[in-house]
Amino acid sequence: MPDAGPTAVLPRRPLTVGELLDSAVLLLRGQARVLVPVALALAVAEQLLLYPLRLAAGTAPPVWFLEFGRFGAYWLLLAVGAATEAVIVLLLGNPAARAAGAALFGRAVGPRELLRPAGARWGATALLAVLVGVVMCGFALFGPAWIVGFALLGAVAPALVVDRVHPLRAPLRAAALAVRGAGRAGWIRLLGYLVWWIVRLGLGIGVYLGLDSFDLVDRAWAGWLSLAVWAGVNSVAYPALACLDAVLHLETRMRTEGLDIRLSRARPGTPETVLLAAGR
Repeated sequence: MPDAGPTAVLPRRPLTVGELLDSAVLLLRGQARVLVPVALALAVAEQLLLYPLRLAAGTAPPVWFLEFGRFGAYWLLLAVGAATEAVIVLLLGNPAARAAGAALFGRAVGPRELLRPAGARWGATALLAVLVGVVMCGFALFGPAWIVGFALLGAVAPALVVDRVHPLRAPLRAAALAVRGAGRAGWIRLLGYLVWWIVRLGLGIGVYLGLDSFDLVDRAWAGWLSLAVWAGVNSVAYPALACLDAVLHLETRMRTEGLDIRLSRARPGTPETVLLAAGR
């Protein structure tokens, strides 16, 4: 059994909110060689996709806040941004969830194993990412409804690759786990997003304004510099959110389904995938 002390990535017991956030950071630190470069590539693609929408909305770096008179274009920008965030976090959730599952057994996963396509269910992950992106864009167009969608869909990737459920069941299982215990998992996911949103906002604006204060920002390239800064910040924030989804999913299963008890009673030599698979 893995160590249940403070250095364990994911102890086999229900955790406090603070321990969950710590576990997510530990998981990210252990898998940063894989998750951060992949997140950076996805974050750059996201910024390039959003750039023309930002220009259409009349926003300016580094914050890209609303300019009066273009509310419709800005609202669309927010909705598309919410969708791209959800897609990226879900895609990163695939390797993060597999790493968290291995960590539950005290086993570290190397980059080669994490990137190996066998058994990773990448095809289903990509299809679900598109579905979740469309759903989140639709929710975001209705403003506060985004909160509901984000809270319910955090465990889609873990349900798919750890629980091994059918792809069509993954969103339903994610939502079911999110609402258990008065919606504890959903609220924690929103809390994690808020924490990283504050970090992202502080770093994204701070780095840009810091460079600008030393007169290092060429106005002709200010927009592109801001995109690069935001992509760099998101390359850490997005995998951190994916890792939180992964550890939160397994912790919710321990808290509500007795996964920790099941693992402690398992026969030696039973495959990890069999022990972690959810009941059909």
